[in-house]
Amino acid sequence: MYQVNVWAVIVAGVVAWVIGALWYSQLLVGKQWMKLANLKDVKPNPVIFIVGLLTYIVMAYVLAHVLIAFNATSIAGGLIGGFWMWLGFVATITLGSVLYEQKPFMLWVLNNAYNLISFLVMGAILALWR
Repeated sequence: MYQVNVWAVIVAGVVAWVIGALWYSQLLVGKQWMKLANLKDVKPNPVIFIVGLLTYIVMAYVLAHVLIAFNATSIAGGLIGGFWMWLGFVATITLGSVLYEQKPFMLWVLNNAYNLISFLVMGAILALWR
């Protein structure tokens, strides 16, 4: 039987969340994202931040189980696992949402560049810190 390292899960989730805070800031893609998402103003909301953080901790927890099941114990293993989870579940479902909701494809690209980076980083952290 295997056991998930709770601290690794928390750290991986927090790191992914921080990457998102930076990614969507005005320093990186925030202005372009707001335009593509047709948002006029985004006001900081603590509830959204907390829920967002919790979602990344849940994703890290699930990814940790997948990496353990496939015995990924190296950076390469974590990156590969993170990539396949992103491609198989995140990229596909979000592409469908963008297409059905008739959102700009570039919005999908911006959001999924962040999602991919997050899954790769979480995968590397979780695979190394078992």
